[in-house]
Amino acid sequence: MIKLVEVVQTYKNDYNLREIFVNPDHVVLLREDTTLKTRLDERTGNFPDGLDTRQSFTRLQVHNGTTGAEFVVIGAPHLVESKLKGSKKELLRG
Repeated sequence: MIKLVEVVQTYKNDYNLREIFVNPDHVVLLREDTTLKTRLDERTGNFPDGLDTRQSFTRLQVHNGTTGAEFVVIGAPHLVESKLKGSKKELLRG
């Protein structure tokens, strides 16, 4: 399981952050969320204090066989991908 920080829209333009744990084996899509980036740049939403305007966001889609879910997490897609790949540890067989 990988810990990521999700951006949650609570009201029309209010956003909060919360930790989520994702199974990397169930991730099927990563893409940059430019809409949220634009809202942060233009300050058109109420974002948590301390969130830097240079921050990037990734839309993450998870599928577990019968259902799926989509999350927006903090970080550029290539950083999220490296975090997901970094969790894959292989057992050495001798």
